[in-house]
Amino acid sequence: MKNIFKILAIAFIGMALISCEKDEDQAILNETSQSSISADKTTIVLDKSNVDATAVNFKWAKSAFSISVVSTQQIEFGIKGKGFKDSKLIDVVTSPFSITNKQLNTLILSMGGTANVVNEIEVRFKTAVGGANFYSNVITLQVTPYILGPVYNYTDLFLIGDATAAAWDNSATNTKLYPLQKTTTAGKYSYTGYFAKGGFKLIKTPGSWDAQYGMGGADGILSASGSSGNIPVATAGYYKLTVDTNALSYTFVSIPAPTTTYTTISMIGSASGDWNTDVDMEKSTFDAHIWVKKNITLNSGEFKFRANHDWGTNWGVAKEFFGVADLGGGNIPVSEAFKYDVYFNDITGEFSVIPVF
Repeated sequence: MKNIFKILAIAFIGMALISCEKDEDQAILNETSQSSISADKTTIVLDKSNVDATAVNFKWAKSAFSISVVSTQQIEFGIKGKGFKDSKLIDVVTSPFSITNKQLNTLILSMGGTANVVNEIEVRFKTAVGGANFYSNVITLQVTPYILGPVYNYTDLFLIGDATAAAWDNSATNTKLYPLQKTTTAGKYSYTGYFAKGGFKLIKTPGSWDAQYGMGGADGILSASGSSGNIPVATAGYYKLTVDTNALSYTFVSIPAPTTTYTTISMIGSASGDWNTDVDMEKSTFDAHIWVKKNITLNSGEFKFRANHDWGTNWGVAKEFFGVADLGGGNIPVSEAFKYDVYFNDITGEFSVIPVF
């Protein structure tokens, strides 16, 4: 029995000695040179019309260590101010490393970034060795991402004021902010419809007073200043407004009241569903000749407007986004499936199909 205890004791002592030798053999990992990262640009407006083009190039150098190690390299992206919480990592092998418009756009939106505004993005380089991470300097990028959707290179103007359906509420949720009709000449607009007694201005973006247009020093003169006056409407009735933001001028002319009214106007076609199903628009309670369908998902296809769910009175023209639809005219094309705000004026046949970004 004593021999057995001696054997066990010798075994435990041997194991302890071996363990001590292994601890003494372990080397301490020291970072002798910090990793680094730089970018060839720091202000980036991502281009959705050229998604596969390079948005930015990064040059990097990984950390160096006191002994030979196996490491992995990644570039880390985070929203500035969040301490790289909810960050995104991209594996890299060689320097320089390029990222495309589409890749960077997807990455920023997936982190909670906001489209169509400048986002401050922090970027750093990460060298991982086992369970240890070593980081580079941090650079900041000013990046404007986009929402995928149709290429819409137009500027809209919206009516606001107590002479209009919108009243003086410029909030983005106000569904009664009606757009002026665009023309093929940038900066020239028109609107035909009812105006109440009062005044109005024009704004570019629902939810913002920047930019706005109002009356300048006299009737017919337009001013882009925030201190511009209201364009006055002395008598309620139907008018045609024309606007030229290039020349900063406008006209406002009384017209006869329309004599034809419709109970229902709808959209019909492959873009709004199919050619057998009407999608009814909402008649304005302010002007019975303005019809609106907000935030509707349209397919890639075509559609027309028609009255009273009947082909006897229908409007269309082969123009995308805006135009004057003719009675019995062609189909209105929609090139890309997306959400849109659709407006139709049954006095003039004018329509606007505006993407909701």
